[in-house]
Amino acid sequence: MGRAADLGKRAELLRRVREYVIHNGLADLSLRPLAKALGTSDRMLLYYFGTKDRLVAEALAQDEGRPVLLLRQALDTAGAPADAAGMRRVVEELWRQFTPAERRAVLPITFEVMTASVLNPSRYGPVMRNLLNEWRDVLTAAFTGLGMPEDRADAEATLLVDATLGLLHAPLADGDWDRATAAFHTLLDRLEPAWRDAE
Repeated sequence: MGRAADLGKRAELLRRVREYVIHNGLADLSLRPLAKALGTSDRMLLYYFGTKDRLVAEALAQDEGRPVLLLRQALDTAGAPADAAGMRRVVEELWRQFTPAERRAVLPITFEVMTASVLNPSRYGPVMRNLLNEWRDVLTAAFTGLGMPEDRADAEATLLVDATLGLLHAPLADGDWDRATAAFHTLLDRLEPAWRDAE
């Protein structure tokens, strides 16, 4: 019974840490102020998670509504797209997952992690690599389903993930989501003909 209570406490701490990081960012994150805000101690956080880096990584992964997870679930249910038009529909739906206000509120921390992974690769590099690999793996599998060889499917997935991240970054700064969406559709206009060649 005690072990179950510990797991419950750990899960609750992760949920609250994630909320804290989303609202306060990573730049000045330290265990003592974080623990104080959560009503616990830094020693208790280390007891449950070992290190601050592990705590942050696990907290950021606690997002059952993240678009990549929804995409994986949709593909597991419906199967990979059968043609380029189907692939485009999947990717357009993926973009729509980022547009609600509650999802936009989470995006800044993604880009903060990206920057932190460049400035401090030993600390945040693994977090960013896990995030990117999760996206690339799902999309690579979908492109492979179109008949692409593995290396080309990986290249297409990398191009799509990296370009999408770039297009998501600008509207967070200037607020122009309509322009970003139009640019995303233009990107797909350029990519879809090459996807059709793989059918």
